[in-house]
Amino acid sequence: MSGRVVDRADFGSLFDALIRRGHTVIGPALRDGSIVYQELHGVDDLPIGWGDDQSPGSYRLVPRQDGALFGYAVGQHSWKQFLYPPHTTLFEVARIDGALHFTASDEVEKSFAFLGVRACELAAIAIQDRVFPGDRTYQGRRGRLVNIAVNCMVAGGTCFCVSMETGPRCTSGYDLVLTEVLGPDRHEFVFEPGSDVGEEILSELPGRPASDSDLGRVDQIVESTASSMGRAMDTSGIKELLYANLEHPRWDEVAARCLACTNCTLVCPTCFCSTTEDTAGLDGTVATRSRRWDSCFTMDFSTLHGHPVRESTRSRYRQWMTHKLASWYDQFGTSGCVGCGRCITWCPVGIDITEEVAAIRASGATR
Repeated sequence: MSGRVVDRADFGSLFDALIRRGHTVIGPALRDGSIVYQELHGVDDLPIGWGDDQSPGSYRLVPRQDGALFGYAVGQHSWKQFLYPPHTTLFEVARIDGALHFTASDEVEKSFAFLGVRACELAAIAIQDRVFPGDRTYQGRRGRLVNIAVNCMVAGGTCFCVSMETGPRCTSGYDLVLTEVLGPDRHEFVFEPGSDVGEEILSELPGRPASDSDLGRVDQIVESTASSMGRAMDTSGIKELLYANLEHPRWDEVAARCLACTNCTLVCPTCFCSTTEDTAGLDGTVATRSRRWDSCFTMDFSTLHGHPVRESTRSRYRQWMTHKLASWYDQFGTSGCVGCGRCITWCPVGIDITEEVAAIRASGATR
């Protein structure tokens, strides 16, 4: 099936189709002064008529006058939390009649439908597919996932997906992709399928077939967004650049500002550091091993034999940035950065990864 145009008044039919298939719909919603991802039950749960203003260390919602459903850039939440939860029970151990019995977590996996996935976020999910090929929790949730993606109609002040070749157009990894089209006399959504599942869902939606004019309008919206990126990063030879500058004085300059608060790693859609914890009941009959998110910015994360390998903030920031933009290529064959800009927006002191790369490149020589 080719594309289909659905009127704003009929957008709720998408929710009906997803819920009828047994999916839990997760998407954007307003909460505590920001746009977050949570379970949605209908169109009214979406952040209707809201946009955002983002810059280094700054985020605020701003009202729109057009009633757009997807007129904002990404917030601090990523889809990672639903596929790779912040806390996961791995197994339990019970002492029964003097013997130890191990039981793997028997979590009932939900069938998620993600609504509003941006191109950079599809790229992040594809990266995590490489990171977690054998992870039972991740693969159990990933295998049931339906992705309803959105071509971005606006670029945030910290976005640089064009530099990372991850957006703003969704090109793969989705079941359906929609583009919101706003005008003086219309508010429509151009849907395009990306899988057999997407075609089945699209066949149940009201509307009309997309014309060449409709698809041309999609191209215009995407091109306009691409030309208004808030940031840019020169990625040419970036792996070699960072490997050759591990002792560059810029690392000291950024460390003087960095709080090692872990915000950048927690909002990043691809960071995957974790630690394990063991807990036991007071009576000694049951113990549990769990996995929770961690960060390479914490002192304990690199501790070996009672001493942290990366003791200074300088070394921890360098580890994070060089892993994200250089050694990630060695591990997974791709960059670990998708250009979403979250680490810039949600850094309390406004450290900008694009500026850090530019500063090292501008030195003109290794140090």
